[in-house]
Amino acid sequence: MQINDDIKVKEVRLIGPEGEALGIMGIDEARNYAYDQGLDIVLIAPKATPPVCRVMDYGKYRFEKEKREKEAKKRQQITQVKEIQLSCRIDTHDFNTRVNHAHRFLASGDKVKVTLRFKGREMAHIDIGREIIERFEKACADIGVADKRPKLEGRFMSMVLSPIKQPNK
Repeated sequence: MQINDDIKVKEVRLIGPEGEALGIMGIDEARNYAYDQGLDIVLIAPKATPPVCRVMDYGKYRFEKEKREKEAKKRQQITQVKEIQLSCRIDTHDFNTRVNHAHRFLASGDKVKVTLRFKGREMAHIDIGREIIERFEKACADIGVADKRPKLEGRFMSMVLSPIKQPNK
């Protein structure tokens, strides 16, 4: 953004500090008007004919803009993808522990990638793996929903669970 002496055009359409149109004038006259008020002249629309400039306190404008960007960044929620690994021979207690981990991750707003690895001859029993993953999905149904259905990729079967949107309290 060009300000004050960086603006290299002959004449500009000037907008005052309150948003009022001051008309078309030479750049020197516009600079003098801004300096008399203790403000800066900022080039808003360089492509227009004539280019549009605004009289404002540029330091204050930049500060407000950075403040708004910081607030927007604070409000932005970053979702992570946590991974939980299962196997075909997983026992009940281990399965329940993994379900509890998934509940905790989903409650904190993170996505969960559930991966089941087939070892050795387990590839002959893909249906057992699919049953385990579907059982896992049902166990997490109250807090999460499947984004990506269970899919076999090489020796891994995986699916992604996303947290269910909670109504604002």
